[in-house]
Amino acid sequence: MRLPDRVSSIQQVFGGGRTMSEQPKTIVVVDDEPRMVRFIKMNLDLEGYRALEANDGFQALEKVREFQPALVLLDVEMPGMDGFETLKRLREISDTPVIMLTVRSDENDRIKGLDLGADDYVTKPFSPRELSSRIRAVLRRFEQTSSRPEDQIVKIDDRLQFDLQRRDVIVNGERQSLRPTEYRLLQQLIENAGWVVPHEVLLTKAWGHEYSNDNHLLRLYITYLRKKIEEDPGSPRYIFTERGLGYRFVDFRGQISPR
Repeated sequence: MRLPDRVSSIQQVFGGGRTMSEQPKTIVVVDDEPRMVRFIKMNLDLEGYRALEANDGFQALEKVREFQPALVLLDVEMPGMDGFETLKRLREISDTPVIMLTVRSDENDRIKGLDLGADDYVTKPFSPRELSSRIRAVLRRFEQTSSRPEDQIVKIDDRLQFDLQRRDVIVNGERQSLRPTEYRLLQQLIENAGWVVPHEVLLTKAWGHEYSNDNHLLRLYITYLRKKIEEDPGSPRYIFTERGLGYRFVDFRGQISPR
């Protein structure tokens, strides 16, 4: 088999990062283990991505500033500045999607990463196919979110507005920033205002199919959202819990007929 045919076959197996007419998406790989970096970069290259290496958190921040990548793969356990601190600083300068890489599968660590603004979490060891799938899913969600109208503000009522351009909310005239995951979650609720959105739908839309059964994670983020938009989170007027089913956003458009 000729080399171009072989590369094409490999890209078909892994899903392919781009077509021949597209510019390659840049992905920054942040890990202090050279073997892991080589393994990831090799597979990203085969898929048509442009892979850049960073060996610590400081290099990662420099690469993000300089190249504005499409995505960052960020190891958690690194000397000096660990992945959590790196992510915290990265979120101060960029909303670039981030997938955390870790050898630990502890739920608290996973929630901590997501809480700081990570878009997904992959536990080592992982297969090239798994990582490829996660990358495509995160990029797809980010691109769908970025393609929303840039000048649209959704008015819920006199107290609350949802800004699609800046991806935040305006509560009593004051802006409240939303993490990328919080934005996607609230977006789904508002788009389906008045209707009950099942747990698995919200989890899939906000995090991906791998999280479709993680109701604990969903409850945690609903709590975060309520603290930001509700006057009294314990007695919500916007996000309602439908026990055993999912969550419902107030029908601010009046599109559901009274029973």
